[in-house]
Amino acid sequence: MSRVPHAPAHDGEFEFWRNHAQISLQPVAAPSILGLFGFAAATFVVAANLAGWYGDTGTPRFLFPFAAFTGGLAQFLAGMWAYRARDGLATAMHGIWGAFWLAYGVLFLLVAVGALTPPDPFVPLGYWFIALAAITWSGAFAALAENIAVALVLATLAAGATCQAVGQIAGISGWRTAGAYIFIASAVIAWYTATAMMLESTYRRVILPVGKRGAPNRPGQEPRQVIQFMAGEPGIKVGQ
Repeated sequence: MSRVPHAPAHDGEFEFWRNHAQISLQPVAAPSILGLFGFAAATFVVAANLAGWYGDTGTPRFLFPFAAFTGGLAQFLAGMWAYRARDGLATAMHGIWGAFWLAYGVLFLLVAVGALTPPDPFVPLGYWFIALAAITWSGAFAALAENIAVALVLATLAAGATCQAVGQIAGISGWRTAGAYIFIASAVIAWYTATAMMLESTYRRVILPVGKRGAPNRPGQEPRQVIQFMAGEPGIKVGQ
């Protein structure tokens, strides 16, 4: 904020902040558009294979690059950019799931080249899903305060991870299949949410509702730009 000589007395009202603030902003596009699209694509492709819709013993050779780059790299980058957008929830969720997809891609690269043979039951992978499920349930609860669509993405994702954890550790195919179908549902909701965010960004108004808390959520309404006046950061928009 710039200091103005002989400024009139004020009591901290918005007008004073607006008239006496000098701000340099570095705009950041909503990172979750990329993150959710990457998540939706990778999750759908892998979950469809887990559900038995397609695939054979050679499928891992085709899965690992898509999972690692579309689900892993794209989401991890979105998580780091979400940090710049001051969105802690998106930073955590995109970051942790991006890292998972990178690890998943490496795992199935090793399977594809014959360096590893997946055991049955796949207990280590089951424990991966235990950790992911716990973190994602926390994220789903946090998202309820901001965005219903994101909360649904995370809740279905956490439920799918929970089913996969049980199925992989216990070696029960029914749980694995149930988890795969829940993952597919999560991917569809993520695709819808990312599309809604992208349309809002391009049309500058709400096209598809996502259940945002404290913000316009009906088609045709313009997004409200939150100004962080109470935090002493006028003009700064926190989150996406």
